[in-house]
Amino acid sequence: MSTVVELQSVHKRFGNNHVLRGVSFAVRRGEVVAIIGKSGSGKSTALRCINRLEQIDEGQISVCSHAVHADGLDLRTLRRDVGIVFQSYNLFPHLTVLQNITLGPTAVKRMPAAQANTLAQDVLTRVGLSDKAQAYPEQLSGGQQQRVAIARSLAMQPQLMLFDEVTSALDPELTGEVLKVMEQMAAEGMTMILVTHEMGFARRVADQVIFMHQGQVWEQGGPDILDQPATAELRQFVGTGL
Repeated sequence: MSTVVELQSVHKRFGNNHVLRGVSFAVRRGEVVAIIGKSGSGKSTALRCINRLEQIDEGQISVCSHAVHADGLDLRTLRRDVGIVFQSYNLFPHLTVLQNITLGPTAVKRMPAAQANTLAQDVLTRVGLSDKAQAYPEQLSGGQQQRVAIARSLAMQPQLMLFDEVTSALDPELTGEVLKVMEQMAAEGMTMILVTHEMGFARRVADQVIFMHQGQVWEQGGPDILDQPATAELRQFVGTGL
């Protein structure tokens, strides 16, 4: 399998706060990678650097053959290849679900409206919301809005999907709805990196688990590291996180 994402000795500082301290890892095509760790460990910052929402200070990042660290990076092309979904849904409240989803393909990819509408219906079916195309975000539950946000990213037909704690604002039932969609995407072969506190999901779906601590990749391996941690820090995290 080819490598889709590679971080090499990545450093990121916010003023005097050294958030990422030499982070290195790679993600192969079709892999699901779960990044776990305490708040402030650098998980979300690493994810944001992959999509160039934050620019790194040192190191190199390659994503879908884009040199993300380079000054001449074409952000528009990068973000066609990389979808990202956040904890907050960021849907446009004045647009219908269908309009929220078709906006990207028509505005960014210059897709004809009829083709974008067909694509939108397809991704809505994939997330189990084919009957909500004409609804407005305020008419949907939190779980449904998050699934629309996922559908909106899928409509751009990305090579890689990033998820930043997408279920942390949802109650358990709605969390289950969203995780089911993500599990289905994994089964279909989508390359995914997710920052998550859902240890059960990581055990069940992730090919690789990365435990971050103090801005570093502290421990890394298959889901079995959650049951047999090699470090005291992961042992404590798993013990308190379940």
